Amino acid sequence: IFPHADAVSYEECKTTADWLLSNTQVRPTVGIVCGSGLGGLAEMIKDPQIFKYSDIPNFPRSTVHGHAGRLVFGTLKGKPCVCMQGRFHLYEGYPIQKITLPMRVFKLMGVETMIMTNAAGGLNQDYKVGDIMIIKDHINMPGFSGVNPLSGPNDDRFGLRFPCMSDAYDRKLRKLAHDVAAELGYSDFLREGVYCVLGGPSFETIAECRMLHRIGADAVGMSTVHEVIVARHAGMRCFALSLISNRAVMDYDSEEKANHEEVLETGKLRAEQMEKLVSTIVAQLEHNAHN
Repeated sequence: IFPHADAVSYEECKTTADWLLSNTQVRPTVGIVCGSGLGGLAEMIKDPQIFKYSDIPNFPRSTVHGHAGRLVFGTLKGKPCVCMQGRFHLYEGYPIQKITLPMRVFKLMGVETMIMTNAAGGLNQDYKVGDIMIIKDHINMPGFSGVNPLSGPNDDRFGLRFPCMSDAYDRKLRKLAHDVAAELGYSDFLREGVYCVLGGPSFETIAECRMLHRIGADAVGMSTVHEVIVARHAGMRCFALSLISNRAVMDYDSEEKANHEEVLETGKLRAEQMEKLVSTIVAQLEHNAHN
């Protein structure tokens, strides 16, 4: 098998972007990706125009409970935006280039800022279920073994061969989030930390949780990082939030077990605040051009 058989071409992304541009009047500058149980953000969008993933050319389909599988265009706090209700994961069997295809499509549609949310397991012992963690950096486990969305020939029309990742999570946007959280009275459950991505779908073992905690991860999940890498490659600003939906099991005497239902349950409890936080951040966004 050719390693690049799954590569997504510039032309493919352009076809998808052009199809969307000809089917909606919205010219989004902000892209939002909703994580497990956090699709409610899309409901806040004014005058929504909705496309099912299955109707969009070249788009993969979402197969996970808690992920709706629709693209919503409209305005959020006066900003034109596009929102993914439901994302794609490695564990669904997609090639990694397919998972990140929407980022490139958004770029070609004019999106400048990507905001992503996910549900994650808390490794940091100070974190509580329901905390919201601003991602300040990541550890890309699949990347260590060569599973990276930028593998294969580089297309210079998107970005550089060797993109820098030390500034992946925009400092100004993280600062803005802290300020907004303080205004809203959310500071007591807002954290900032390092997110580690794994392939899934099996949850982490106790030994894996201990290892990840020791190497500096505060939270662990199965998404977001691949999208951030491709978005940064294409020059978009990134901001990401993890909802701590369960605490990673760290000791062998514990009776606790991770499960997806618990993840979706926490989403319901904290979703409104998460939505308020994101929409208020969006309201205060400036165009890249003015930054």
